[in-house]
Amino acid sequence: MTTPTNEVSPSRNALLACGVVGATLLALIALGHDGRRMAQLAVLAMPMVLWLAWPLRSARMRRIRTLLVWLWAMGFALDGAVRAYLLDAYQAAPDGAMVLGAAANTNAREGSEYLWMHWRSAAVWCAALVVAGVLVGMFARRGAAADAATTSARPARWVVALVALLLLVACVAYASKPWRRLHPAVFWTQWANSVHTLRTAWADQQKQRDRLMAQAKGIAPVISQTGPSTVVLVITDSINRDNMALYGYGRPTTPRLLAHKAQTGNQMAVLKNAWSVDASTLPALRNMFHFGLPESENPPHLLALARAAGYKVWWISNHDDLAIEQQHARLADVVDMVNRTPGRASASLDGEILDCVQEALADTSTDRKLIVVHLMGAHPHYSLRFPANANPFDDDVDAVENGLVKDGRSAWVRRFRQEYDAALLYHDFVVSELLQQTRSAGKPGDYRAWMYLSDHGQEVGHVSDRAGHSPATASGYRIPAVVWRNQQPLPSAAAQQHPFRADWSGWTLMDLLHIQWNGQKPERDVLQDAYRWQAPTIPVAVESFSR
Repeated sequence: MTTPTNEVSPSRNALLACGVVGATLLALIALGHDGRRMAQLAVLAMPMVLWLAWPLRSARMRRIRTLLVWLWAMGFALDGAVRAYLLDAYQAAPDGAMVLGAAANTNAREGSEYLWMHWRSAAVWCAALVVAGVLVGMFARRGAAADAATTSARPARWVVALVALLLLVACVAYASKPWRRLHPAVFWTQWANSVHTLRTAWADQQKQRDRLMAQAKGIAPVISQTGPSTVVLVITDSINRDNMALYGYGRPTTPRLLAHKAQTGNQMAVLKNAWSVDASTLPALRNMFHFGLPESENPPHLLALARAAGYKVWWISNHDDLAIEQQHARLADVVDMVNRTPGRASASLDGEILDCVQEALADTSTDRKLIVVHLMGAHPHYSLRFPANANPFDDDVDAVENGLVKDGRSAWVRRFRQEYDAALLYHDFVVSELLQQTRSAGKPGDYRAWMYLSDHGQEVGHVSDRAGHSPATASGYRIPAVVWRNQQPLPSAAAQQHPFRADWSGWTLMDLLHIQWNGQKPERDVLQDAYRWQAPTIPVAVESFSR
């Protein structure tokens, strides 16, 4: 069969050019990205590769095209190589707190010294980039050319249709902000801005921390109990108490916490009706550590008060978040940021922090310890919050699954619920280990206390057919809260039914630390007989805070 005279197919050279340049780009993208992000970058890189299939008559335009395609490809190549190096050397992403912090805190001389120390690795990656550059340059020159025989002809219809479809996909990708910001030109421009912003903000943040420490020392808090004291605060992320067997859920998601409750009896209080007043992490933590008081009242910071009273403070985190690190973590004496990959794509499991906590508990430099542990919990994506092949809820149809079907939940929301519950089962292991470590720490007569709560909840098909953060439903605010201590009674079973606010958790923690200060409000401390509930103002209607 012959091609009609008014249509032409792309030359073999042009197809080869597209294939080699595209394959080279995909290989380099795969070095620094995986899964969905690799596909996203491939789509973003596609327009320039497709340009090679379009015939150009002018030799000058073909040279310009070769140069532009080469620059385009090398931008993606450099992005992939840098990301791959950071993953290999530090298991870190370029926009992680460690990398941003190092870049912001490094001058030209220190940078050159670093390169001199690591010149072998730099040479390997530079060699890979050179090979990629030569390969792309050689084949980009073979892009389609319009000769005298094809000047008046149109490209084959299937070529036009295919290119139009691929360009449409690329246009949709560029219209999407989450996709567009992955483009190397956009990402690294924003990265440079982040480094500059961090450098500018550090001086102010350090001044703010110095001010908070001076304020805490001026308040002069005192410890009312003698002897060694160890208090562990576990803050987790995106845990809805409605998915915990500890709170009556129909799947066995918290067997270990239930075992602790059976073993410890009245030493462990499960606050049945706990609520966050925020549906996202940053405001939730701000309220926790500033006692739920507004900025206008110039509230002190809990960690600064603990240090001023005589506690040595640890911050051990599986989160990588610059704002949290600067606003809260850096107020601690010891900061251990285990996770170096920010955002939803981080696959760092919470179990990674257990050894760090054990080291803190074994520290002999002080008799008074406050250890703050910040977990990823069930922060989306849920499938990244538990080990591979550790989802026992995706095999059988149980009562929870039947209930979701009855409520009209879609298949994808039901799948997310299975993954979410598997994340809670793994989370139960980590949280229970932290409680066991605390119970076993120190000498038998030493005072020990442990508090656990989530920053906010999560909607996973509870009241709507969606999954994720949910400021618009009560599920976004329903959280667990558990307290254990080995001395002094905890509230009675009836009192544990009282509603609890996460923004008031600072008052309860100061009680567990036995710290007295002139700003105490016992009516906001759920462990006190004087506790008086006040309903918070949240942007959703809640039928009752008592269930």
